[in-house]
Amino acid sequence: MRRYIPNSFTLMLISTVIIASLLPASGAFADWFGVATDIAIALLFFLHGARLSRETVIKGMLHWRLHLVILAVTFIVFPLLGLALGMLPESLLPQPLYLGLLYLCVLPSTVQSSIAFTSMAGGNVPAAVCSASASNIIGMFLTPLLVYLLFSLGDGGGGFSLGGLEKIMLQLLAPFVLGQILQPWVGDWVRSKKNLLLPVDRGSILMVVYLAFSHAVIEGVWSDFSLRDLAVVAVIDVLLLAIVLALTYWGSKALGFNREDEIVIVFCGSKKSLASGVPMANALFSGPIIGSIVLPIMLFHQIQLMTCAVIAEKYAAAARRRAEAKVAIA
Repeated sequence: MRRYIPNSFTLMLISTVIIASLLPASGAFADWFGVATDIAIALLFFLHGARLSRETVIKGMLHWRLHLVILAVTFIVFPLLGLALGMLPESLLPQPLYLGLLYLCVLPSTVQSSIAFTSMAGGNVPAAVCSASASNIIGMFLTPLLVYLLFSLGDGGGGFSLGGLEKIMLQLLAPFVLGQILQPWVGDWVRSKKNLLLPVDRGSILMVVYLAFSHAVIEGVWSDFSLRDLAVVAVIDVLLLAIVLALTYWGSKALGFNREDEIVIVFCGSKKSLASGVPMANALFSGPIIGSIVLPIMLFHQIQLMTCAVIAEKYAAAARRRAEAKVAIA
């Protein structure tokens, strides 16, 4: 039953939304808090760049067929599903929440949880490291481009700012590149300090969520959306994840990948990154729409963690049964 209980970070996210709803940041405090948030995000991506070894980047180019499949699912299949959601009537799915779901569909894969679940399931861990890392690096360029292209279709940008592309480059990519440049000197130290990245990772996300929901609350986000709207978003998140999990599972088998690579495709291909998505949303969007943009990602984050935990356990149990059968035959 513990796998169905929200983890501590999810509880912190919920608490942050509640605090923002009761005590939203405004005025000079919001301005200063925004500056602090930008600094925290820049530090986060610097540490990611410093932690990722040059060898990992190079190895990521080698298993190109596996990585190509994962990137295709992440940046082609998911966005097509997001566009298909646009056929739902606005009476069922309000436009701001639809834009949030569409944004969710163009995000890169997660890094930490994809690798952790691949390891738990007995998959190809080095390939998962390379693929998830490549997805995030490419996502810094491709996600803003997809946002610009897809959000320009139909009813305009929905709060999207083209100037946000420049902010992405300066706030996310530049610190990451600086971290990569300094990686030969500081990489080993950063990798040895795993407890250093975790608070920066989670803290920066919580800061962005607090600021985003503060703006949204001041503009009346909770009066715009009902519990029914939130339930609809949660159901759509579940359906999106179920469709992509089925496609990656059966697709990897049809393409002839072995079991270890299949696990990588299932976990890396079905995930969406909260850690990258929230800072990017803060850079790409302006105004109260940020709250409705972030909301579907937060829900999807918890759903994917709970679901993939169950799947990883099933893969691991199947591997144990195969190992026991081999021992019995021997």
